[in-house]
Order: sequence, then C-alpha cells, then structure tokens
Amino acid sequence: MEVSFQTEIEQLRLGQGEEFHGEGILAITKALLQSGVAYIGGYQGAPVSHLLDVMVQAQSYMEELGVRVEACANEASAAAMLGASIHYPLRGAVTWKSIVGTNVAADALSNLSSPGVTGGVLIIVGEDYGEGASVIQERSHAYALKSGMVLLDPRPNLTRMVDMVEEGFRLSEHANMPVMMELRIRACHVKGSFVAKDNVAPAISSQHLQTHPAVFNYAKLAHPPVTFSHEKLKYEQRIPAARQYILEHGLNEVMAGVHERWGFVVQGGLYNTLIRALQQFDLADVHGKSQIPILVLNVTSPLVPEQILDFCRTKDAVFLFEEGQPDYLEQEIATMLRRQGLPVPLHGKDWLPMGGEYTAEVMSRGVLAFCKAYWPELPAISAVSTWLEGLGEQRAQAQAWVQPQMQALPPRPPGFCVGCPERPVFSALKLAQQTMGSVHIAADIGCHALGTFEPFFSGHTILGYGMSLASRAGVSASMQQRVLSIMGDGGFWHNGLLTGVQSALFNKDDAVLLIFKNGYTSATGTQDIISTPESQAKIVAHDKWLSQVHTNQTIENTLKGLGVQWLKTVHTYEVQKVKDLVIEAFTTDFAGLKVIIAEGECQLERQRRIKPWLQDLLKGGKRVERVKYGVDEDVCTGDHACIRLSGCPTLTLKDNPDPLKVDPVATVIDGCVGCGLCGENAHAATLCPSFYRAEVVKNAGFFEKLLDSWRGLVRNTLTVA
Repeated sequence: MEVSFQTEIEQLRLGQGEEFHGEGILAITKALLQSGVAYIGGYQGAPVSHLLDVMVQAQSYMEELGVRVEACANEASAAAMLGASIHYPLRGAVTWKSIVGTNVAADALSNLSSPGVTGGVLIIVGEDYGEGASVIQERSHAYALKSGMVLLDPRPNLTRMVDMVEEGFRLSEHANMPVMMELRIRACHVKGSFVAKDNVAPAISSQHLQTHPAVFNYAKLAHPPVTFSHEKLKYEQRIPAARQYILEHGLNEVMAGVHERWGFVVQGGLYNTLIRALQQFDLADVHGKSQIPILVLNVTSPLVPEQILDFCRTKDAVFLFEEGQPDYLEQEIATMLRRQGLPVPLHGKDWLPMGGEYTAEVMSRGVLAFCKAYWPELPAISAVSTWLEGLGEQRAQAQAWVQPQMQALPPRPPGFCVGCPERPVFSALKLAQQTMGSVHIAADIGCHALGTFEPFFSGHTILGYGMSLASRAGVSASMQQRVLSIMGDGGFWHNGLLTGVQSALFNKDDAVLLIFKNGYTSATGTQDIISTPESQAKIVAHDKWLSQVHTNQTIENTLKGLGVQWLKTVHTYEVQKVKDLVIEAFTTDFAGLKVIIAEGECQLERQRRIKPWLQDLLKGGKRVERVKYGVDEDVCTGDHACIRLSGCPTLTLKDNPDPLKVDPVATVIDGCVGCGLCGENAHAATLCPSFYRAEVVKNAGFFEKLLDSWRGLVRNTLTVA
C-alpha cells in the first residue's frame, strides 16, 4: 500500500474561478497543467518530491489531458527528455532536487541550451540550501549563467508562483531559452491560495499525434561548427529577448516605499524573510508593505541592466540580499553601476554572511548595519540591537544549561527506521571487521548513508548517488586489503550500474560491492523502481520476512548479463550469514568483482501494507498473530553490547529490577515491529541469551484458548511448588 495523493489529485482538477488551497509545490504542479504542458519528467527528492509523486498517481487524469509523465532513471535522463522541445512546439517540464540533481543533468542541459528551444521548457529545481538541507551547500545559479538559461526565483506567494510558471513557459518560447525555476524549501511548503484556471490540454500530445517528424536541421544540433553560432545567438538574440520580455511583462517587481533615498534588492525567494526582518524595525506592516522601496528579483538571471540602473539611480545607498556564495548578483550589479559611473554605494556581503541561510535574524543584523550607517536616527535601532544582543545571550545561557545535560545524556544521532532491513547488515559488518580487521568502506547516497552515524561509523566517503563503487577505484589501487562499496538498489539504477559495475568489470577490478535490495528508492519517499516487486508478489507473512517480496530478479539478471561471476544473495536479517558472506568476499581467491545482494523489504512499505490488512482481520474477528521480542531481566547482565551492535530505537535501557544490581538492563519498548534483529545479533556475537521471542495472538481459536488454559494451570502449579 503506497502513500496516497488522492486529495492532491482532486486539487489538480480545479477549474476556472475555483479556489485552490494547499502547499507551494502542489500549486506549481497545478500551474503546469494550466500552462498546457505536454510532457513531465524528473527524479524525486526533497523538497520537490510531491510534484512527480502526484503526477505519477494521477496517471489516468494525465492520459485524459494527453500529458505524458515519466518517472526517470536519473536527472540526466529527465533533462534529455527536454530535447522534444528543440524542434517541436511542445511545452515540457522536469524536476529534481537541488544542485546535486543539476550536477547529474549538466551534460544534457548544456546540449539543450546550445541550440535553444522552440517549445517552452521549465526546469523546476528544489533549491535545498541552508540549515534544513540534506545535500552539499551549493547553488544552481552558476549553471544558468554558464549555459545561458533563464533562472526564476519567485516570491513565495502562491499566486505569484503560479503566474511565474505560466510566464516561464512564455518567456522560454519568446527567447528560445530553457528556463530554470528554483524553489527553496519554504517556497515549496508555504501554504496559501490562488484562483485556479482551467487546465489546458496540449495541442500536440498522446491524444493528438504528430503526423510527420520535423525537417532535418543541422543548426538544431549541439555539434560543431554550429555551436559557435549558438554562442553568438545567446548573447546577440536570446538574452536580449529574455531581458525585453522580463521588463515588458513585469516579471520582477518594484515595491514602492515612502523612504525613497534608499533601496533594497532581494532575490524573490527571500522576499518574505526580508519583510519579516523589516517588521522588527517598524519598516514594514503586518500586511507586508515596506516603507523602503524593494526591487524583487523574481528572475535572477539574466538581470535587466536598465531596470537595475533605474532603481539605483535615485538612491543614496542600495542593499542587496543574495543568499549563498559566490556573490554572482553582487558582482554583476556592481559592474553595471561602475560602467555607468553611478556613485551609489552597493552593500551586500560586507554586512551579510558570505554563505549560509539568510534567516530573519541574519537579515535583521544586515538591516541593522545598514540603518546604523545611513539612518542612525531611526528609533527602532536601539530596540533591535537589544533584541539581537538578547538572542546571543539566550544562546549562551541555553548552551551553558544544555552542556551539562548533554554530558549526562547519550547523543541521539540520526538513525534507521525501526525494523529497517539495512541496520542488520551494518551490525554484521561490525562483527565481520572484528574477525578480518577494519576495511575502507565507500558509502553512498541513500538510507544506508545513516550507517555513517553511531553506532556503526561505516563509510569513509560519499561522492554521489550510485558512485560508491567508482569512488573506491583509486583507493583499491593503493590498499593492501580489499575495499567495500555500498549502494542501494535506487543508487544502482540511478548511476551505479554504468559508472561502477561496468567500469569495475572492464578494468577487471578486485572489488567488493554490497547492494541493499529493499525494493524502492526509500530515501526519497519509497518510489517504485524497475526492481520493485509486483503487487501480487507482495504476499504478507506473519514472521517470514523474506516471503515473496523479492521475486523480481532484474538486478541479478542485469549483473549476470554484464558478466559478474561472483554473485551471492543473503537475507539482511540473517546477521550470521551476512557476516560470513562478507568475510568470504574479502578472503576468496577470486580476483574479480564480487557482489553481495542483501535482500530485505523497506520496513515503511511493509508496515503500510500490513497495518491495514491486520486491522481488517481484527475487525472481522479473525485470528491475528504478532511476533514480539523482549529481554529477560533476570538473565540480562547489563553489558549493553546488544545496543551498541544494533542502534535500534526500541532497544533501550531501564532501571534494573534487582535491588542488588546497579547497572540498568536492556528492554524492548513499544514500537518494536518484530524484525528479530536483537536476537540475531545476540546469536551472531555470542552475547548473553537474554532475548526471547513471543507470539501474541488475538482472536485465538477454541483449541488455542484451551491449550493456554492448560499451560496456565501448569505454570501456577510449578510456581506454588
């Protein structure tokens, strides 16, 4: 049972004049349909996962409209889809996560930007920057600059965001340029409303097929010698056309203010935060109206020189708010002012941090510096200074209070879900290294990256999604012992098959690869992949974890087809077998690529399927058996090696019931899903035999109840005796 987006899909059907209520990313999804998009693709990842997830589940409605939806293997394949818009008047949109997705798509984006597009192209990037990010701290801005793409950064207001989607397509067609729209986390999740329009079915689509291909035109290829003319077209025609459109259609916004001596220039995505900062100075009201003029750059590339210069020409000073580094906008605007001989001072990174997220506090500190320099008589300066100083003092006090508590409490690093099938593999790796010594582990993007935290600390490098096997090549050449590479099935299909497996086989590398086969791209939201088991294969078993969830042998068949000779499969919860297999891979005389496939269904998906099924059984009065694990308090020694080897959140400590013992004992709390890892670890590591396994039966049958009564009678007799 997958996560359902039925409510969101109904929002997509809203028509002219109806009011949409919801999150920003769903509003963007609706805007695509209102714009007559013909095809949509992408690769999932926060904060834009919902766009593709909703579209995939709305497949039947998309077919009605004639919109083609592709869940792509990676961002490069998504970007390559956009080639449909080079020749044909087809509007296309793709989406992916932040700079990491743009990095993967870079080759296709360059070859798309060179010949330019005929149909509108919109690339929606979830700009995962700042403290809430889960990736490297870089910006996608550089790609727009170097490839000649328009970059939109809309003000986080649903009406404006929807308008910018529609304008983005028109701008793309007007200037023959791909358009990239970056949406920060807050923009994706901001809630609001807008008045919907009717969805527009594309003129050319799966419902209205083209009868002939485009006439061959070599100038539309990103291939020499026409690439030289493409470069000339960019700066002579396309960028000027884009600037003209931006100016004529008011894509950037000038918010008037009463204090016209000064001006603020801000990226659209930061506008709401700037208003919040200005409210601290009583320079903006509760409705967001600023007293200082603000130029909101909903389009951050290309900048429109005449618009920038007109805004700055009458100002005594201008303050630019540009999040992240390098300071692309500040350098470009400073160059514009210098070339025109405008003496207006331009401030930005001199009063704001070079990098990091621009929160309301950070921007308030910048505004404070600006006001002290140019408006020292402003009454709010003293109050804001006191407020900011107070925040620093509060942090110091909190740190002084928390530090002793932190020393008394164990740290709680990020960890695997309860019952995650990947946790037992890392337990087995710890045990295996006790036998064969420590090994270099090349880690990867995915849930298994959580193995780099306590208590496992497994993973020396992470170089990109599916890149672990490729990243160990240089290490293997200089390491006496073999190197272990880890990747998930999502990473295998995303990039690992070609960059890792193919390369290792071609170079006859002596390498060890461990693939987690949980059946989904779990880290991005448990989306299906080519090796996801078919629905009929997901047969629920009470305690037979393997059941038939891994009847899909696509990964195994692919590896065999490529020529992998050493290929072995093990179930993840069988810790001793995993340990033995890892040791075998490191000690075998076979010198080629050795692949271990660790099978175990993603626990989130399993629980989504099992819980409704069990509830239906209970409602029907049918027998339900649940496995539960526990710790015998009388046997537990208080060593806690089981916890250090597992890290499971439901395996924890409680006070020892024996008044003569001071060490706390291990205990299994509510939330345990009965995976059995604690007992498997105890067996594989020859720990104390304190773990027990119990079957909890509800709606038991007559004979089971009778047997339980006899057992109770025997227990009572023995107790009395």
